[in-house]
Amino acid sequence: MISNEKIARINELAAKAKSGVITDDEKTEQKKLREEYLKGFRSSMKNTLKSVKIIDPEGNDVTPEKLKREKRNNKLH
Repeated sequence: MISNEKIARINELAAKAKSGVITDDEKTEQKKLREEYLKGFRSSMKNTLKSVKIIDPEGNDVTPEKLKREKRNNKLH
């Protein structure tokens, strides 16, 4: 997970970019921080989806087979 300081820096750089006063070094830093943030977000989302069970209105488990297989494989490791 990305730190609060890094998130604050991302927001600071975004504000500078919006006002048009960002340097090339800051653009590079901004890109690196955004990539780090997205990597953490995607990892978190994948873990969340692995724990989801989908139930239809009649109460039937309609979780996709691909997700069920992934859950079974994770339990074996």
